[in-house]
Amino acid sequence: MKNLSRASAPAKAILFGEHFVVHGKPAIVMAINLRAYATAKPESGGKIIIESKSMRAFGSFTVDGAYQPILGGLEVWEKLLPIYVAARKIMSLADENNVGVRIEVESSIPIAAGLGSSAAVSVASAAAVGRLLELNISGDDIFRVALEAERTVHENPSGVDPAISTYGGLIIYHRGEGIRRLDAGVDLPLVVGDTCIKRVTGEMVLRVSEVRKRYPDVIDRIMDSGEAIVKMGAKALQSGDLKAIGDLMNINHALLCALGVSNEMIDRLVYAARNAGALGAKLTGAGGGGCIIALPPPGKDNRIVEAIEGAGGRAFTTCMSREGVRIEEQ
Repeated sequence: MKNLSRASAPAKAILFGEHFVVHGKPAIVMAINLRAYATAKPESGGKIIIESKSMRAFGSFTVDGAYQPILGGLEVWEKLLPIYVAARKIMSLADENNVGVRIEVESSIPIAAGLGSSAAVSVASAAAVGRLLELNISGDDIFRVALEAERTVHENPSGVDPAISTYGGLIIYHRGEGIRRLDAGVDLPLVVGDTCIKRVTGEMVLRVSEVRKRYPDVIDRIMDSGEAIVKMGAKALQSGDLKAIGDLMNINHALLCALGVSNEMIDRLVYAARNAGALGAKLTGAGGGGCIIALPPPGKDNRIVEAIEGAGGRAFTTCMSREGVRIEEQ
């Protein structure tokens, strides 16, 4: 066992296909240059101790999963559980079920905002623990472990979040069929606008599922349209057609509005971005709050940032992270 290991994994923005991907349709997702970091160290006593400053959560798990809070009370247990699950899965792969590990998490990714914070932390934690135990694990192993961890947070995760945090870049993700990498024919800076409204992904996924049960003929056609957007979006990205990418983002947002996952604040930021010159703008992630993304014309991102902030959101410019999970040099 090493004395210390450190790994990181990127956040994500879904360009096309959120919610539809849960129901078997493809989605296009891009890793962005915000990262979560996990540092793993040996710990005496056989416990898994986890500290996350960004979540203000600190506690320990026994080998059988019993939780003891150190900071933040019992209510932070759910926040730390995916990290514990990721660590335990890696320890099982290494046949080191009785060792103790301390994991310290730092992240610049907004929490519960649609940018894949939970998955990035799980991916980074799995990689850091694997390195600590000197286990030779593949990206596919890390993805599978992080997906199991995500199931403790989201009842029915599509898998798109741990996939993009593991592999990075720009991918088409199709549940049950794996990933296909895309090469964009143009740089793709995005302006991210945060509504600062926290939401629970599982609740939004359930809402869409219930609407689909009530109106299957209508919702299935919306989802078919979402699939067509992904196919056209892939071609637009490969050819570097920014106008088409923006148009398809706008159409995708309209479909998500039809599913009932947008709200007044999301739409306010979307239209502020469009009115400031964005080629396209849409919610990203589960909706109900969280973030929007806007595609700026070259050199016009500052104006869109100002417009989003003027509408009451927080905004920043980001770009693609071609690298997924990585071991940080000590």
